[in-house]
Amino acid sequence: MQAQSIMTKPVITTDANATIAEAVELMLSNKVSCLPITNSDGTLVGIVSKSDFLRREELGTQRVRPRWLELDLGPGTTAHDYVRSNGRIIHQVMSPQVISAPPGASIADVVDLMMQHRINNVPIVDRERVVGIITRTDLLLVLIRAMSKQGTTPPNDDLIRKAILAELQGQTWSGGDLIDVRVSDGVVELKGTIVDERQRKAAIVAAEKVAGVGQVKDGLLLSTDPFSVMVS
Repeated sequence: MQAQSIMTKPVITTDANATIAEAVELMLSNKVSCLPITNSDGTLVGIVSKSDFLRREELGTQRVRPRWLELDLGPGTTAHDYVRSNGRIIHQVMSPQVISAPPGASIADVVDLMMQHRINNVPIVDRERVVGIITRTDLLLVLIRAMSKQGTTPPNDDLIRKAILAELQGQTWSGGDLIDVRVSDGVVELKGTIVDERQRKAAIVAAEKVAGVGQVKDGLLLSTDPFSVMVS
C-alpha cells in the first residue's frame, strides 16, 4: 500500500509570514496537530506543530538554563531559544528541515520515518509541493480496517494449524520446529520448548492472529539449558 492511497487531502497549510496566533487558531479550528508551511506557489518550506508552541514566555514555559551553562553554550544557542519562546511570526519558530515522503512511498517507509525521527506527521510531497499528509491517526484507521476484515470466514482446524506453523517457522525467535501446534474446534494448544519467556508471549500472539482461532492454551515448557534444546 502506498502513501497516496491513505494520505489526508487536501492539506491545511499556512504561510511563513502568518502570525503564530493565526496558525494556532487554524490548527484548533481544523483539529490538526501540525501545519505544513508553503510559499504562494505551494512549495513546502517548513512545518510547525503543537510542540513548537510549548516553550513560550506567555505560558511561563520558556527554556531556562543555569547561567554557567548559557555561558558555555554561547550566545547563539540562547538567542535561538529566545526567538522560539518570543517570536510572533511562523517563520521564526517553524522547522525548515521537513521530513517528507513521495506519493509512491510505502506505508512501511512512512512508519520508518516517524519512528526514526520521532515525528507524528509526514507531509507527502510531489515536485516540492504538498499533495497530502499522513498522520498517526491515518495509520490507525488503516489498521482497524485491516483487522476488521480478518476472521470473516474461519478455516478448519487443519488450515488453522498449518497457518500457525507457517507463521512460527517464518520467525527467527521461534526456534524452527521446537514449537508444535495442536488444534481442536478452533482451540489451539502450543506444545514444545522455549528458552526465553518472551518467546511464550510471541508464540501466543502468532497463534491468536490466525483467523478462526478461538482460544490459545499455553503448554510451552521453559528450558534452563538452551544448548540442550538446540541439539535435542
